[in-house]
Amino acid sequence: MTSSPNNPSHADTTPDLHIDEVHPRIARLVARGRKDLPTEQIALGEAVGRILAADVLSPVSVPPHDNAAMDGYAFSGAALQSAAAELDLRVVGKARAGAPWTGQLGPGEALRIMTGAVMPQGADTVVPQELCQPQADRVRFDRLRVVAGAHCRKAGEDLRAGGLALAAGTRLTPAALGLLASLGQAEVNVRRRLRVAVLSTGDELLQPGEPPRVGAIYDSNRTTLSALVRSLGLAPLHLGPVPDRADALAAALTDAGRHADVVISSGGVSVGEADHTRSALAASGELAFWHVAMRPGRPFAAGVLTGDAGAPLPFFGLPGNPVAAMVSFLVFVRPALLQLAGCGAAEAVAPLLVRARTSRALRKRPGRTEYQRAVLRRVPGALPVVDVALNQSSAVLSAMVAADALVVLPHDQGNVDAGEEVDVLLLNTLF
Repeated sequence: MTSSPNNPSHADTTPDLHIDEVHPRIARLVARGRKDLPTEQIALGEAVGRILAADVLSPVSVPPHDNAAMDGYAFSGAALQSAAAELDLRVVGKARAGAPWTGQLGPGEALRIMTGAVMPQGADTVVPQELCQPQADRVRFDRLRVVAGAHCRKAGEDLRAGGLALAAGTRLTPAALGLLASLGQAEVNVRRRLRVAVLSTGDELLQPGEPPRVGAIYDSNRTTLSALVRSLGLAPLHLGPVPDRADALAAALTDAGRHADVVISSGGVSVGEADHTRSALAASGELAFWHVAMRPGRPFAAGVLTGDAGAPLPFFGLPGNPVAAMVSFLVFVRPALLQLAGCGAAEAVAPLLVRARTSRALRKRPGRTEYQRAVLRRVPGALPVVDVALNQSSAVLSAMVAADALVVLPHDQGNVDAGEEVDVLLLNTLF
């Protein structure tokens, strides 16, 4: 018998979803559960990773005035039209950053100028000092080595006053915060952090710090997933380990619905007698799908819970094996969380894949997408080479620690020969 999504059974024979079907289904869940998070005004120094709540218009032009891009001599580029091979100009003063020269240059005159200093009236070009032969109050240089307008930053070259500096939904990176600082802003209006409930299930789980016992393992998933959530600038809520009992899981999900904006669990989404996640989700919400044609990470469930005041609350049930949980998070949950947090669509898409050559043959069965842990090596003048880990067990977290990339082998791909090109997902773009 094939069970329906809302009546899961241990005999479920529903075919695994192709990975290309998963993203649009998750997008529909996100659309149902997305809400406008409250906003708050915080200091720039506390805003890295936060989501901008409103457009920022530049109150000033950046830079606010024409300025020198190099140390050298400022002069009028019209002088370069001279027939002489060398220009010989009279130096009439000096300007430093923060200490502008207030005169006006005339024909045949130049101003000693430092990087960042305001360009004087009558000048639009800077000749770098290393091209010059200064002597007393004059400077000489080869005019053919300079072009009109060189090394002069124009006012508003970066941003014009009144123009859009950053759009609402931008995730505030160090560069974005630097841009806001360049506008004179000390604070920024951001969305409240998305609250992500993180729980793990299993009677066998010990928490770090507890004494070991026979048959038990330490729960690494809650720590890993919480760290991933925090790396996105979001707020993980630790709802504790949940024993393998349907009533305990139902109570944990109800509690999550009162406090969180989205719920992530790990474990309990397979077909064992103690795997209650699917049935609990179906009882207190809606199960959209629960297994994907991928490795690692096949038992991946998604749906919506009934949250506070009846609002739909997105739910993601990840596998219990540590690597499978992490890969499922990076591939599916990460972009969904960023959208729920208020990011624009461009901010929440999965990173681009790069091409590399595998250093050894890879075994692959058609019919599922595989993510294989690997280390990428740069090769001068050629495609990088990727060394795939020999042990791809979804329980071996140490191989994930050593990896800086995931080789992505598509659904219909078979075995790969050594030296063949493959797609690679760079892990450092995801954290």
